[in-house]
Amino acid sequence: MNLKVNGQMRHCQAESDTPLLWILREDLGLTGTKFGCGAGQCGACTVHLDGEALRSCVMPVASLQGRSITTIEGLSPDRSHVLQQAWIEHQVPQCGYCQSGMLMAAAALLKTTPHPTDQQINAAMTNLCRCGTYPRVRAAIHAAASKLKPQSGKKGVKT
Repeated sequence: MNLKVNGQMRHCQAESDTPLLWILREDLGLTGTKFGCGAGQCGACTVHLDGEALRSCVMPVASLQGRSITTIEGLSPDRSHVLQQAWIEHQVPQCGYCQSGMLMAAAALLKTTPHPTDQQINAAMTNLCRCGTYPRVRAAIHAAASKLKPQSGKKGVKT
Protein backbone atom coordinates (compact mmCIF):
# COMPACT_ATOMS: atom_id res chain seq x y z
CA MET A 1 0.00 0.00 0.00
CA ASN A 2 1.19 3.51 -0.80
CA LEU A 3 0.53 6.42 1.56
CA LYS A 4 1.27 10.11 1.14
CA VAL A 5 3.02 11.07 4.38
CA ASN A 6 4.54 14.50 4.92
CA GLY A 7 4.31 15.23 1.21
CA GLN A 8 6.08 12.05 0.08
CA MET A 9 4.71 8.78 -1.23
CA ARG A 10 5.72 5.99 1.14
CA HIS A 11 5.21 2.26 0.70
CA CYS A 12 4.16 -0.02 3.53
CA GLN A 13 2.92 -3.56 3.86
CA ALA A 14 0.27 -4.08 6.49
CA GLU A 15 -3.03 -5.74 7.15
CA SER A 16 -5.92 -3.45 6.21
CA ASP A 17 -7.03 -3.07 9.82
CA THR A 18 -3.59 -2.02 11.11
CA PRO A 19 -3.88 1.37 12.83
CA LEU A 20 -2.09 4.24 11.10
CA LEU A 21 -0.10 4.89 14.30
CA TRP A 22 1.76 1.59 13.95
CA ILE A 23 2.49 2.17 10.26
CA LEU A 24 3.96 5.58 11.08
CA ARG A 25 6.06 4.41 14.02
CA GLU A 26 7.06 0.86 13.10
CA ASP A 27 7.10 0.80 9.30
CA LEU A 28 8.06 4.39 8.45
CA GLY A 29 10.17 5.23 11.51
CA LEU A 30 8.23 8.42 12.29
CA THR A 31 8.28 8.13 16.06
CA GLY A 32 7.20 11.68 16.93
CA THR A 33 3.60 10.49 16.95
CA LYS A 34 3.09 8.79 20.31
CA PHE A 35 1.01 5.88 21.59
CA GLY A 36 -1.04 6.89 24.60
CA CYS A 37 -4.30 5.09 25.20
CA GLY A 38 -4.93 3.13 22.00
CA ALA A 39 -8.60 4.11 22.11
CA GLY A 40 -8.53 7.55 20.45
CA GLN A 41 -9.18 9.34 23.73
CA CYS A 42 -5.91 10.97 24.86
CA GLY A 43 -4.69 12.57 21.62
CA ALA A 44 -1.01 11.68 21.90
CA CYS A 45 -1.29 10.08 18.46
CA THR A 46 -2.86 13.09 16.71
CA VAL A 47 -1.81 13.65 13.08
CA HIS A 48 -3.45 15.50 10.20
CA LEU A 49 -5.47 13.70 7.57
CA ASP A 50 -6.12 16.04 4.66
CA GLY A 51 -5.42 18.92 7.05
CA GLU A 52 -7.77 17.84 9.83
CA ALA A 53 -6.74 16.50 13.24
CA LEU A 54 -7.15 12.73 13.54
CA ARG A 55 -6.37 10.18 16.24
CA SER A 56 -4.12 7.75 14.38
CA CYS A 57 -4.35 4.91 16.90
CA VAL A 58 -7.91 4.11 15.80
CA MET A 59 -7.65 4.82 12.06
CA PRO A 60 -7.26 1.66 9.94
CA VAL A 61 -4.68 2.10 7.22
CA ALA A 62 -7.01 0.70 4.54
CA SER A 63 -9.12 3.87 4.70
CA LEU A 64 -6.17 6.16 3.93
CA GLN A 65 -5.34 5.36 0.31
CA GLY A 66 -5.10 8.60 -1.69
CA ARG A 67 -5.29 10.83 1.38
CA SER A 68 -2.61 13.18 2.70
CA ILE A 69 -1.14 12.47 6.16
CA THR A 70 0.99 14.98 8.07
CA THR A 71 2.85 14.01 11.23
CA ILE A 72 4.73 16.20 13.71
CA GLU A 73 7.85 15.59 11.59
CA GLY A 74 6.02 17.15 8.64
CA LEU A 75 4.90 20.21 10.59
CA SER A 76 8.46 21.55 10.43
CA PRO A 77 11.80 19.80 10.02
CA ASP A 78 13.60 22.30 12.26
CA ARG A 79 11.08 23.49 14.89
CA SER A 80 10.51 26.72 12.95
CA HIS A 81 6.70 26.41 12.78
CA VAL A 82 5.05 29.33 14.57
CA LEU A 83 3.39 26.94 17.04
CA GLN A 84 6.62 25.13 17.85
CA GLN A 85 8.28 28.48 18.53
CA ALA A 86 5.37 29.53 20.76
CA TRP A 87 5.54 26.20 22.61
CA ILE A 88 9.20 26.84 23.38
CA GLU A 89 8.65 30.50 24.25
CA HIS A 90 5.84 29.65 26.70
CA GLN A 91 7.62 26.59 28.11
CA VAL A 92 4.59 24.40 27.42
CA PRO A 93 6.18 20.94 27.67
CA GLN A 94 6.98 19.38 30.99
CA CYS A 95 7.32 15.66 30.38
CA GLY A 96 6.69 16.29 26.67
CA TYR A 97 4.94 13.01 25.88
CA CYS A 98 1.65 14.54 24.71
CA GLN A 99 3.21 17.52 22.97
CA SER A 100 3.38 16.27 19.37
CA GLY A 101 -0.33 15.47 19.50
CA MET A 102 -1.07 18.81 21.15
CA LEU A 103 0.88 20.68 18.47
CA MET A 104 -0.91 18.84 15.67
CA ALA A 105 -4.33 19.59 17.20
CA ALA A 106 -3.36 23.26 17.65
CA ALA A 107 -2.12 23.49 14.05
CA ALA A 108 -5.43 22.10 12.76
CA LEU A 109 -7.28 24.66 14.91
CA LEU A 110 -5.24 27.59 13.61
CA LYS A 111 -5.74 26.45 10.05
CA THR A 112 -9.51 26.87 10.36
CA THR A 113 -9.64 29.50 13.12
CA PRO A 114 -6.61 31.76 12.85
CA HIS A 115 -7.46 33.85 15.93
CA PRO A 116 -9.37 31.55 18.29
CA THR A 117 -11.00 32.57 21.54
CA ASP A 118 -10.30 30.71 24.77
CA GLN A 119 -13.60 28.88 24.29
CA GLN A 120 -12.64 27.78 20.77
CA ILE A 121 -9.26 26.60 22.01
CA ASN A 122 -10.87 24.66 24.85
CA ALA A 123 -13.32 23.03 22.42
CA ALA A 124 -10.62 22.07 19.89
CA MET A 125 -7.89 20.97 22.30
CA THR A 126 -9.30 17.72 23.62
CA ASN A 127 -5.85 16.16 24.06
CA LEU A 128 -4.98 15.03 27.56
CA CYS A 129 -1.89 16.27 29.39
CA ARG A 130 -0.98 14.59 32.67
CA CYS A 131 1.26 17.52 33.57
CA GLY A 132 -1.68 19.95 33.30
CA THR A 133 -0.03 22.55 31.09
CA TYR A 134 -3.37 23.65 29.60
CA PRO A 135 -2.94 27.35 30.54
CA ARG A 136 0.46 27.36 28.80
CA VAL A 137 -1.02 25.59 25.76
CA ARG A 138 -3.72 28.26 25.52
CA ALA A 139 -1.16 31.07 25.90
CA ALA A 140 1.09 29.54 23.23
CA ILE A 141 -1.82 29.18 20.79
CA HIS A 142 -2.75 32.84 21.31
CA ALA A 143 0.91 33.85 20.83
CA ALA A 144 1.19 31.83 17.62
CA ALA A 145 -2.11 33.26 16.35
CA SER A 146 -0.83 36.80 16.93
CA LYS A 147 2.14 36.07 14.64
CA LEU A 148 0.15 34.59 11.76
CA LYS A 149 0.43 36.42 8.51
CA PRO A 150 -2.77 36.59 6.46
CA GLN A 151 -2.62 34.35 3.42
CA SER A 152 -4.33 35.50 0.26
CA GLY A 153 -7.70 33.81 0.09
CA LYS A 154 -6.88 31.32 2.84
CA LYS A 155 -7.56 31.17 6.53
CA GLY A 156 -5.05 30.35 9.21
CA VAL A 157 -1.62 28.82 9.03
CA LYS A 158 -0.26 26.42 6.46
CA THR A 159 0.06 22.94 7.96
